[in-house]
Amino acid sequence: MHIGFDVSQTGSGKAGCGYYAHAMLQAMLVHAPEYRYSLFPSFGDFYFDALMPVRSPYAGNNVHYGPRHITREIASVFWANPDVETQLGMPDIIHANNYWCPIQLMSSRLVYTFYDLGFAIDPSWTMETNRTGCFDGVFRASVAADWVVAISEASRDHYLRVFPHFPEDRIRVIYPCSRFVDSNGEGKRPKSMGNIPSGSYWLNVGTIEPRKNQRCLVDAYARYIASGGAPMPLVLAGGKGWLMDDFKEHLLDLGIAAQVVMTGYVSDDELIWLYRNCYANLYPSLFEGFGLPVLEGMKFGAPTLTSDTSSIPEVAGDAAILLNPADTAAWADSMLRLSQNKDEREQLKIKSRRQAGKFSWQSSATALLDLYREAAMLPKRQMI
Repeated sequence: MHIGFDVSQTGSGKAGCGYYAHAMLQAMLVHAPEYRYSLFPSFGDFYFDALMPVRSPYAGNNVHYGPRHITREIASVFWANPDVETQLGMPDIIHANNYWCPIQLMSSRLVYTFYDLGFAIDPSWTMETNRTGCFDGVFRASVAADWVVAISEASRDHYLRVFPHFPEDRIRVIYPCSRFVDSNGEGKRPKSMGNIPSGSYWLNVGTIEPRKNQRCLVDAYARYIASGGAPMPLVLAGGKGWLMDDFKEHLLDLGIAAQVVMTGYVSDDELIWLYRNCYANLYPSLFEGFGLPVLEGMKFGAPTLTSDTSSIPEVAGDAAILLNPADTAAWADSMLRLSQNKDEREQLKIKSRRQAGKFSWQSSATALLDLYREAAMLPKRQMI
């Protein structure tokens, strides 16, 4: 089988989509080395990474890069070509791992990874250009994709509600997993942590932006402190995102600025240390397609308080305290109770590792390869 695979977001500065594609590809190469893999470092006109390495980081004589394009315009022209399949070597599968996908494929089966529709739910969660671009890609897939891979049951159900014309029997849930393979690593203590003792801080991981709901979290933290909670600092590990210019001023208004540590960007090694040594991992996101910080924290045994919305209960199972992300009082009360109950914390640590063990790239790659084989055997879906 000849598999064409979008790796346009796996280069420098990769985020969730890039990590998904990178880890999935690595696992497939282990499980199915007999197949031929063509990797596409530029993919359509919406996503483009000019910083892909010249030499492939994916080992094997069965792996090679497809066409590389040095500008978005050149990439756009190439991927709009009606005969693009021939120029790509007629792959049996072309797998799109971002929001854009080609719609002119006559022979290759188009597989499309769908993450979520968060961009369409609340205008404050993204910029208008991003929202329209993402929706265009998701709609194109609803018309042209032979198969859709959803990253959670919640995402699958949402997709079918918005695009009821897509055949339900051609959408498959295949979970992402933690990018951290070794759960025994100690990691590296971030310099921004100063003299904060291990095991004595609350942790939140993610870009500081409205959808991640850190404003509600700091409100809950202020209530927790005012209620006599143990004075453990709150560590926010992530860069500043969209519509949060007044966030530090809000901390001052709450009177907790000195107790909140904003690390900015952290490396993978630093993130491992933060997960491993936190008192608990707090993740009050308003909406997720999956919720990787929940799973990644659990892999290192982090006790977890998280939202009861969208896909997050699928990830957390019974191993976390699930809360309404808008209920600051409930968050403050749960933090206070957990800070006073070491036995409950230890039970959550045990449950976290057990829950994280249910997810593996090996099983996800096996499921995706099974889908490829099924797709190659069945006729192409007729475009509507």
